[in-house]
Formats: sequence, structure tokens, C-alpha cells
Amino acid sequence: MGNNDLGDFLRARRAGLTPDEIGLPAEFGAAGRRVAGLRRGEVAQLAGVSAEYYTRLEQGRARQPSEQVLHALCEALRFDDIERRHLFTLAGTAAGHQDRAEQASPLRPALRQVLESMDLAPAFVSDRNLTVVGGNTMWALLFPDVAELPRRERSMARWTLLDPRARLVWCDWERVARDYVHGLRLASAAQPRNQRIATLIGELMMRSPEFPAWWSEHRVQERSTGLKRLHHPVAGDLELQYEIFTSVADPGQSLVVYSAPSGSPSQERLRLLASWGTAPATAPATPTPRAAAAES
Repeated sequence: MGNNDLGDFLRARRAGLTPDEIGLPAEFGAAGRRVAGLRRGEVAQLAGVSAEYYTRLEQGRARQPSEQVLHALCEALRFDDIERRHLFTLAGTAAGHQDRAEQASPLRPALRQVLESMDLAPAFVSDRNLTVVGGNTMWALLFPDVAELPRRERSMARWTLLDPRARLVWCDWERVARDYVHGLRLASAAQPRNQRIATLIGELMMRSPEFPAWWSEHRVQERSTGLKRLHHPVAGDLELQYEIFTSVADPGQSLVVYSAPSGSPSQERLRLLASWGTAPATAPATPTPRAAAAES
């Protein structure tokens, strides 16, 4: 993270609000305003702190705001639960600021067994470095470009933002890509000394045309469920529900499972993909990916 991520985050969120949105009187309206969003003094007034102190906070000259001030800022800026937690993390009051980036994150045999038991559900496990440490055969068939990558590069976020083919796979590419940027913001704040994540952010800054602008918005988001629409060259168009589970036995690891409703067209297309993956490799032009992208 940068030296003033707390101030940058407050400034970005302040710029995203208008007086009308937070119920300020008419005299605070947009007429004659020279700044986007709220003024510093308006946020300070809403939070019950001095304008001078709030200015120092945004400029990075007030390093350790109290929890009372942080709660007041969350209310003033209308933060949701994710943004609230992110602010506390940036302020250094959240637990868990321990760098574990270099610790190995092997996939336990029992968890791999769970993955492979999901015959029609593409699933993978990622670690605290946001790298995929293992996936089942269906996941490797659904995302062969990711499954074939070396482990240090095997990241759904990295692939989505840097590989041009990802734009053809994700039907809502921009929404998916932005979600990954927002999640990366949370991961970066929670692990400020994680060099793997810092390296990934640096690479995205240099190579992704969209990433710098989206990163500067300081938006944070954590999704544990949702719908993703994608196009596969063999299976066709798919609408898949995803669920994300955290592993108690493996701190830092998350299990992501894609599924389709029973009897739906998407489930039938997953069946087609599964049968194609087990068929003799004679007709298909696209090579069958290695089962489960091993933990190499």
C-alpha cells in the first residue's frame, strides 16, 4: 500500500458523495462548488471533528485516529460494512496485520478430494496471495487459460485484467474486472506487507489500461455469492451461480464453487463440457487441459 492510503480512501469516498445524498440543507447545494462531492469542512462537520483535524487526516499528518473518530467518519460518509472494515484496517486498528505472503499454501489432500467430488461444479481454491493453489477438472476445463499458467501467475484477477481472452470469456467483463479490483483493495489493506500482492498491483498498474483509474477510486467490495455470465468455446453461454467459502482448517484459503440450477440449460452445457473433457482427444481443436491444474 502507499504511504497515505487512509487519506486517499477518505478523499475518494468524499468525492463520490453529494450534499443531497447525505441530507445537507439546500444552501450546501452544487451551485458555485469548485470540488467534486463534499468539501472537507462538510465531512468534518458531519463527523463532529474540526476541519483542521480532518484536513490533516486526509493529508496523512494525523496518523492514528481514535475508534470514535473512525466510527463518526463512517457515519458521515455513509460507509457500508465492507467500507467501514476497510477504513479501520487502513487506520491500523484491525487485527491481523501479519505478513504471511511467503508461507506455503499447499492444498490438503482432503480438500482436493472434495474438489474432485464435484462432478459438474467447477471449483478452485485460492490462498492469501490471491493465487490458485488447486482446482478440479471442471474448473480446468472452464478456465483452461488460467489452469495452464505457472502457479505464481495463476490468479483469476491477474488473468481477467491482463489476458485479452478474458474479455471474450466474461460476458460482463468490466463488472467482473472491477469486482476483482475492489477485492484486491481489501486484500492489500489487510496484508500491507504482502509482497506478492504488492507485486501483482504493480504489474496491473503497468500493464492494465483500466486498472490505474479503477484503483484510484478506492472502492472496496467483498462478494461471497453472485451470478457470473461467461462464454466457453465448447459449452457455449453459461450462467453460473458462485459461492465462496473460507476454510477454518486452512487460514487464508478460500473455496470458490460455480454451479447451475438442476435441469437448466447451463447445467446441460456443463454436462457437455464434462463429456468433452473425458472424450478421446481426436476431434477437438482445443487441447484438453490438465486435470485440476496441479499445485506445481
